[in-house]
Amino acid sequence: MVVNKHIQQHFKASIDTKLQAAQILEEPIATAARHMTDALINGHKILSCGNGGSAGDAQHFSSEMLNRFERERRGLPAIALTTDTSTLTSIANDYSYTQIFARQIRALGVPGDLLLAISTSGNSENVVEAIHAARERGMPVIALSGRDGGTIHTVLTEDDIEIRVPSESTARIQEVHLLVIHCLCDLIDRQLFGET
Repeated sequence: MVVNKHIQQHFKASIDTKLQAAQILEEPIATAARHMTDALINGHKILSCGNGGSAGDAQHFSSEMLNRFERERRGLPAIALTTDTSTLTSIANDYSYTQIFARQIRALGVPGDLLLAISTSGNSENVVEAIHAARERGMPVIALSGRDGGTIHTVLTEDDIEIRVPSESTARIQEVHLLVIHCLCDLIDRQLFGET
């Protein structure tokens, strides 16, 4: 059946992309988890942002931090900048859609906090502006991207970490981003609360 063939192709493409990404992204993920853990140990928070599916990923990350991942533990301070519709729409209306995350970062971020910036293409203008705002506030950036890294790749500094999925497919990039988020949550828990 043609439908079944397409389903198998999706699964195979996802598996292949994840296997390729595992080789390339192991070190950046481990480094990012250490930076996130250090920020939390030092009393800081993690702000996250993205658009569309990446907004969902930003929210997914913060919910795993604030509530729990796979073990009972206290909540960890994280804020998804994608959830407050009144704030998002007022900033978009009064200023520009490109500023919806940057203005929140300038208001909520403090030096030592960390920004998790998510964009499959690396070209989301509002995420790029968020990175600039984070830099102004003394916040390191962990960027989840794909393809060639886009504009985000060009604005990151040596203090930032890019976790770039080796794929041109938005669906495959998003699938790996979710896996990366789960890796980060697991590593943060292990570093903060020990092995289970």
